[in-house]
Amino acid sequence: MDNEKGYAEAYKDVVHEDAVKVGGLTKAPDYAFRIGGVRKFFVEAKKPSVDIKGDLHPAFQLRRYAWSAKLPLSILTDFEELAVYDCRVKPDRRDKASKARVNYVEFTEYPDRWEEIAGVFSREAILKGSFDKYVESKRKQRGTAEVDDVFLEEIEGWRDALARNFALRNPDLTQRELNFAVQRTIDRIIFLRICEDRGIEDYGRLHALVNGRNLYRRLCELFEHADARYNSGLFHFRKERGRDTPPDELTLGLALDDKVLKPILGHLYYPDSPYEFSVLPADILGQIYEQFLGKVIRLTKGHRAVVEDKPEVKKAGGVYYTPTYIVDYIVEQTVGKLLDGKTPRQAEKLRILDPACGSGSFLLGAYQRLLDWHRDCYVGKGPGRYKKQLYQGPGGEWRLTTAEKKRILLNNIYGVDIDTQAVEVTKLSLLLKVLEGESGETLQTTLRLFHERALPDLGNNIKCGNSLIGPDFYDDMQMELMDEEERYRINVFDWEAEFPSVFQRRSAGFDAVIGNPPYVRIQHMREWAPIEVQHYRETYKSARKGNYDIYVVFVEKGLSLLTPDGIFGFIVPSKFFSAKYGEALRTLIAQGGHLSDIVHFGDIQVFSGTTNYTCLLFLRNHSQVSFQFSQVRDLEEWRSAATASIGTMAADEAAAAEWNFVVGPGASLFGRLRELPTSLGRSCSRIFQGIIPGADGVYTVDLVEPGETIATCYSRALASEVELEAAMLRKIVSGSDVQPYHFSIGNRRVLYPYDPDGTLTRISHSTRCGRGDRAFE
Repeated sequence: MDNEKGYAEAYKDVVHEDAVKVGGLTKAPDYAFRIGGVRKFFVEAKKPSVDIKGDLHPAFQLRRYAWSAKLPLSILTDFEELAVYDCRVKPDRRDKASKARVNYVEFTEYPDRWEEIAGVFSREAILKGSFDKYVESKRKQRGTAEVDDVFLEEIEGWRDALARNFALRNPDLTQRELNFAVQRTIDRIIFLRICEDRGIEDYGRLHALVNGRNLYRRLCELFEHADARYNSGLFHFRKERGRDTPPDELTLGLALDDKVLKPILGHLYYPDSPYEFSVLPADILGQIYEQFLGKVIRLTKGHRAVVEDKPEVKKAGGVYYTPTYIVDYIVEQTVGKLLDGKTPRQAEKLRILDPACGSGSFLLGAYQRLLDWHRDCYVGKGPGRYKKQLYQGPGGEWRLTTAEKKRILLNNIYGVDIDTQAVEVTKLSLLLKVLEGESGETLQTTLRLFHERALPDLGNNIKCGNSLIGPDFYDDMQMELMDEEERYRINVFDWEAEFPSVFQRRSAGFDAVIGNPPYVRIQHMREWAPIEVQHYRETYKSARKGNYDIYVVFVEKGLSLLTPDGIFGFIVPSKFFSAKYGEALRTLIAQGGHLSDIVHFGDIQVFSGTTNYTCLLFLRNHSQVSFQFSQVRDLEEWRSAATASIGTMAADEAAAAEWNFVVGPGASLFGRLRELPTSLGRSCSRIFQGIIPGADGVYTVDLVEPGETIATCYSRALASEVELEAAMLRKIVSGSDVQPYHFSIGNRRVLYPYDPDGTLTRISHSTRCGRGDRAFE
């Protein structure tokens, strides 16, 4: 607690949380135990008179904190007792104190069981992985429902209910207006509710609306009050001098039934709600929103609202959020390097961009890195010199003032996304980050001292548009043949006009371009964006070979947006190393000597729920003599210490037709193999792309009971067992099944009704199953 090692604020091991009393309840746990600034577990400390073993209220309190913060384990203690809880189990106020408790120790047992306790929760045990192993050993399958999954399901329910009722009660709404109204309403409710739990807004104001009629009208009054308080585009209802973004003149005049809004607001409070919003991390909220943004509201001909997957998400097989450790690594290798050796005055000139920002995870990571750096820099130079930038929080902890956090955000952070909803979510996430650690008292101080509202308007920093298509797109177009919806969907973006302060300075461009671009093959894009596909091929060098993936175009565009000394950092599929469509991008990078660093994950899966072979690609905008190649062989080791097999290579090694970089024990062997005259490609010239079902959930089934004629299988699409013709079931091997020197064939089968010569298999049995007209034949 005394920080005897003198760690910077961001890296202190133990933090006494800033407890806020709200409605008679403490809205933060007592202590957060951290490694490298990352929370690992909470400790909630009670008076010795509290019955830790039997009283359900302290257990529920601790579990809400840790579950909302997505921490797997946490400790409840009154010093004479110590209880460890598995906090992946969703808390319920009716749970017994023993629910999800995985260990219980009394003080008389401490001497004998100290090695057991310290072997899991000590700093050394966490660094060596013992904590994570213990977490896995205590994993319970039944009852686990982590906060991101539960909250996502909840706000998806809100969207469905709000969309249907807005469409019903406001028949003149267009589809675009409906999506805007629903998204803004959800964002505003979440923002105000988080502010309540942090003590920034009066606790219970949203809940108080439930006790009365005309809920939506009274909710809108709260929104208008927030406009005067925060100055955010999230609440912007009237034209103001100096603000370029247009106000929202739609939502305050809409009609919404009380029966829709009442359950939404009523279920957000203790004890009914499992959420503790004061500790909900910004990156977890981003993960939730990333999934949420994968769907869109569509209006039918009868003006009925339905929610469906966006076409690009449907083809990509879902939305996959970039893990926080990947974001942090890319930010450190780009923003961190740019900050090295700079003064705050110099750092003020840095411009950081994510050209496909999504829910804002990379911009949040970059912003947090900037906040920590500025605070530590001011403290190191003497806090007394920076009274406008710093103040002391509980326990003497130095914090940046709200005004300083606003200044850094507006100076340094920029983002673009083609999806209007994603842009608004990015703004929401960044605004919540500005308010992190604030209270009603500190906010009032800002309003009094600086005579300005608490939050910045991000309309000039986070923009909506197509990062890849500029206004020249229309030069050869017959505009009368394009309707308004088509132009809105394409959404051309003029970089120099939208960001004049970035491109009208001496060193034009962005100092860092970071992110995770979309991975979409053009075969899929042609279905909903044929004009764009053709434009990319004509405009970008990287899009002129084969059936390219859109991420190669984002790499080329990102590189072009850098300043001469700028740094580029993306996570992308490594397939472009050897694929034919990647040849043009490889040539572009090699000829410019742009390659700086590669972190290759091989067959290690970074994204959960999908098979994707990825790498971290770092480029510089000026020629490099050499580059560094790292091969990750153990993800957990790399995450904890960034250890990998590393080699430094001459720049011309990246100029080969294919990139085959090898470091470590196999490097010399691979070098000899490359010199052999015959390659596998020459010997196996008739190997092509495998089968493409088009809908894996439908055509891929699990074999339950084999049979010579009829086999029983489990269909994920129907969530039930079906009987299928055995002759059209084939064993299938996918990428994750193939390992060095062997592959595994499980129970998965694919429907493949063809003979080896390509003719259709004769089927003598037909099965219909399903509910009503939703049948599978």
